[in-house]
Amino acid sequence: MKINWGTGIVIAFGLFMTFILFFVFTVQSDSKYDNELVVEEYYKHDAHFAEEMTRIQNAADLAQRPIINNNANGIEVEFPKTFETNKIKGKVSLYRPSNKKLDFEIPISLSNATTLLIPKKSLAGGRWDINMEWQYNGKSYLSKETVYVR
Repeated sequence: MKINWGTGIVIAFGLFMTFILFFVFTVQSDSKYDNELVVEEYYKHDAHFAEEMTRIQNAADLAQRPIINNNANGIEVEFPKTFETNKIKGKVSLYRPSNKKLDFEIPISLSNATTLLIPKKSLAGGRWDINMEWQYNGKSYLSKETVYVR
C-alpha cells in the first residue's frame, strides 16, 4: 500500500495530537507534577502589598540587618548584637516552591543568644525562600532571601 503526501501529513498530525493529549493527561493526573498556587488567597494578599513594601523598606533602612547563613548545621538567622533579644518578636516562614507540603514556620524566640538555628534535619535539599517577619521596638520589618540547601 502506497501512502501519498496528504495521508502522511494527516497521520503525522494525528500522532502529534495524540502525543500532546497524552502529555497533558499525564501532567494533570500525576501528583509529581503538582500545580499549586503560590499564595492561597492571592487577591487578599495583593491588597496588603503596600504594607509589605513598607516593612521591606524598614528592614533595608537598618544600619545593621539580620544575616541569614546556610552552614553545615542548618540555616542560622543572626541578629545584630546591638539588638535586645527579648524585644524581637516574629516568625520565620520557609517556603519550598516545588512542594507546598514542605512549607513551615518557626516563631522567633531568642533567649540570650542573637542567633536562631533552623536544623538541617528539618530541611529537604534544594531551594528555600525565607520570609522573616519581625517586630523590634514597635516597628515591623520583613526580610526575604533565597537559600539553597544541599
